[in-house]
Amino acid sequence: MARTAALVDSLKRELRARNITYATVAERLGMSEASVKRMFSQKEFTLSRLDTICEVAGIEFSDLARTLAASDAVISQLTYEQEKELADNHKLALVALLSLNHYSFEEMIALFELDAAECTRLLARLDRLKFIELMPNNRIRVLVSRAFAWIPDGPIQRLFKEQAVGDYFRSSFDGEHELMVLANGALSKPSISALLARLRKTAAEFSAMRSDDAGLPSSERSAITLLLAARPWLPDFLRKYRRKSTAAQPRSRNVTARTNV
Repeated sequence: MARTAALVDSLKRELRARNITYATVAERLGMSEASVKRMFSQKEFTLSRLDTICEVAGIEFSDLARTLAASDAVISQLTYEQEKELADNHKLALVALLSLNHYSFEEMIALFELDAAECTRLLARLDRLKFIELMPNNRIRVLVSRAFAWIPDGPIQRLFKEQAVGDYFRSSFDGEHELMVLANGALSKPSISALLARLRKTAAEFSAMRSDDAGLPSSERSAITLLLAARPWLPDFLRKYRRKSTAAQPRSRNVTARTNV
């Protein structure tokens, strides 16, 4: 029973991280919101309903089960105050994004204008925020879950809108690894719900791929920003910290500001 309760609690965290309400789940299941709340409270689900809720959240049941084996990686979202600290301190945001994308300490100081002492201090702050665990020899263990997301219209998303959107859309989106799709149409409520579920699943798959590819050499990875469009990109407010000596290296990596779909 304890494992079942932990699984349901994990599912609730994943739904909150994606800003999915009980009302949304109820509509997809064809149930009342009160019945859905009671189902979560009593922690009693049929397998078909559990599978449908995972689909709404855009996650696989296997990924949900794996979260039980990684109880220390429980952060799916920072608090407003924590996000504001990152938004107000661009170097702290830079190191957070580098950590999220599995850069090593050595790569951080080699590719960006960070000396060893400053980088260590910023990593220590992220450790206190429980965003990472700073291990001996400045090894970095990311503690956020695969479902990690910035607060909708929170400090980080506002920073992105104010300082990075123009830079992002300055591309023609016709280059290698670039894509932009603009589609218009009239859909029914069930179709809209199904579409949103697929988009959430795409965002979840993006997070899973980032984690799965973390062990690859840096030369085999390229930064991608997903926003219903994608291209390799580094925003202006972070690019200013890049060391001039690394700018000309064709296979060096860029940090990515991830924005959920």
